[in-house]
Amino acid sequence: MSVRLVFDGKVVVVTGAGGGLGREYALAFGERGASVVVNDLGGDIKGGGKSSDAADKVVEEIKAKGGKAVANYDSVEDGEKLIQTALDAFGRIGAILRDRSFGRTSDLDWDLIHRVHLRGSFMVTRAAWNHMKNQKFGRIIMTSSAAGIYGNFGQANYSAAKLGLLGLANTLAIEGQKYNIHCNTIAPTAGSRLTETVMPPDLLESLKAEYVAPLVLWLSHDQCQENGGLFEVLRWERSQGCIVRNKNQGMFPETVRDQWDNICDFTNATKPANINESLATLVEVLSRVETDEGLAPNPTSAMATAASGISPLEAVGQKLPESTFSYSHTQCILYALGVGMSTKDDHHLKFLYEGHEDFSCLPTFGVIPSQAAMMDGGLGSVPGLNFDFTRLLHGEQYLELFKLLPTSGTLTSQARIADVLDKGSGAVILLDVHTYSGKELVCYNQYSLFIVGAGGFGGKRTSDKAMSTVAHPNRAPDAVMTDTTTRDQAALYRLSGDWNPLHIDPSFAAMGGFKSPILHGLCSFGFAARHVLKQYANNDASRFKSIKVRFVKPVLPGQSLQTEMWKEGNRIHIQCKVKESGAVVLSGAYVDLHAAADGSPQILPEAGGLKSELVFAEIGRRIKDLGAEMVKKVNAVFGWEITKGGNTAAQWTIDLKTGAGALHKGPYSGKTDVTITVSDDDFMEVVQGKLNPQKAFFAGKLKVRGNIMLSQKLEVILKDYAKL
Repeated sequence: MSVRLVFDGKVVVVTGAGGGLGREYALAFGERGASVVVNDLGGDIKGGGKSSDAADKVVEEIKAKGGKAVANYDSVEDGEKLIQTALDAFGRIGAILRDRSFGRTSDLDWDLIHRVHLRGSFMVTRAAWNHMKNQKFGRIIMTSSAAGIYGNFGQANYSAAKLGLLGLANTLAIEGQKYNIHCNTIAPTAGSRLTETVMPPDLLESLKAEYVAPLVLWLSHDQCQENGGLFEVLRWERSQGCIVRNKNQGMFPETVRDQWDNICDFTNATKPANINESLATLVEVLSRVETDEGLAPNPTSAMATAASGISPLEAVGQKLPESTFSYSHTQCILYALGVGMSTKDDHHLKFLYEGHEDFSCLPTFGVIPSQAAMMDGGLGSVPGLNFDFTRLLHGEQYLELFKLLPTSGTLTSQARIADVLDKGSGAVILLDVHTYSGKELVCYNQYSLFIVGAGGFGGKRTSDKAMSTVAHPNRAPDAVMTDTTTRDQAALYRLSGDWNPLHIDPSFAAMGGFKSPILHGLCSFGFAARHVLKQYANNDASRFKSIKVRFVKPVLPGQSLQTEMWKEGNRIHIQCKVKESGAVVLSGAYVDLHAAADGSPQILPEAGGLKSELVFAEIGRRIKDLGAEMVKKVNAVFGWEITKGGNTAAQWTIDLKTGAGALHKGPYSGKTDVTITVSDDDFMEVVQGKLNPQKAFFAGKLKVRGNIMLSQKLEVILKDYAKL
């Protein structure tokens, strides 16, 4: 770490310093040599009462560590008295930190809120202003909040006062600049006695007040020239920022200083529109920190980036040149032959003969135009992606169709770098490719490309932009299908556009460590997909929705591909193996099918039209079998309001409090412990693990009434017992 920031000879006044954020500021300044005035009225969270205990305890803590501090118990409305304490004890005033938060107060209590938050800040600052002007130095930090920036339901008085602080601070920044008086505003979200009743314990643990203090210390230092800024701690336009903290490690103002340019870089800035969007980003960042994915400030990070050739800041968001792909029915037939279709099977003729009445293009042909966009679109010319293409491996693939692929035509593909991940041993590039017929979206592909040896550049390990793989059910497969590839399978498949000599040239394959040329991963991908299409969709291409796979091991032409399938609603989990060796070649894979028009089992029931119906039906069956055990674990009554199109479409009650438990459709006759309101689509996303419930809550997608802490027990209901 570079030169340590100290505050020797500086005097700091911290209001509301008896607890929470203010206490952390006071302790941090005291530890680094500042003389601290610890102001706290000692009231409760509603502003009532008065006590000297809170301020005295903080003073004792500072002195016990060898620091200098004095307590002050005046209201911030008595600003002259507060500043006089600093002058009497230490002879000068250098910085003012305003941190005073009230909890839930009546909307009619407007005057109290404004007196304390806005007028109190004015009084304290005015009392110190001339002293700062005379000494040609001052640092003022105002504390606003997300409620002030975005507004929040039921907090009109608090929001107005907090945004008023920003206006006050911005004017002070202008007027004070020529006197070397800088004024900035922070809008922290931190765990405290005010938030402990509404936030889960694990989130509170991640929002410790001590994590805000390093920013405040840097903004208060005489080296910092920032003035008139607004900082949310984790602008109406928000920078991507920089994570300067790792799990279970300390955080220091020096790291804030050293990463300041990155923190204030508005490249790829976001524009949160409300408090829910603001908090959703915060929760996402915290989840990355808690899984050790934070970007720690590292003096060797620039060297690591240079060595690996990978720079996410440059690469993410970059678009590849638009590409076009023109084809006729010949390419469709050639692709079908390449993934193992044969005239030996009469059902394959619809994909092999252009004169067939139902002539169709295999759905997985959708990877071909997108691959052309990747190979011909200049992936190697993207800034921040300087790597050796011989080290590129195809890690995962996702394909989703939005309409049947035409059997001939011209398609246009637009490719973009969605994210870049640091896996240590290598880098992962997520490439999104959208393919259009005219202006109509036909399909979407996501390539997960692994660059061997390109890791270690200090990036994150996971991304919410990645289409995730899903483990198959822990039971015997519902169906198994096997096909033997031909000796010329790779030679045939490569004619669809993947000309990599690894798949046909023995000497080139030997350079890669293979005893002979290997089959294309996307060829195995096509085999597995058509097995599902035959087994569960009667080769109806219109039933195909999407497929996701992870490529695990290579296949040699001539080996047999065995696809194991598990049916769960309209999702078919798959695992593909080499039959001769038992080696898994595709894992974490699934194919999603559209509902059959003939009344076959489908996710969206005809009655009610809600996908969640099946989930609640399964929960009901599990309660009959395991209700008593669930009652012991949960001991609560949950009410559910499932919405569709903004209106309540269904209500359910899960009683895991009485007897052996019960489920019934409709509202509860008594009082539920907690009621959850969520749309049908978002409910399914949560159940399938695609949407984190905590993120859904902060994003406003999942609303909770009653005992919010009981919502943590939903995992017992949804994860363990509601298997689609």
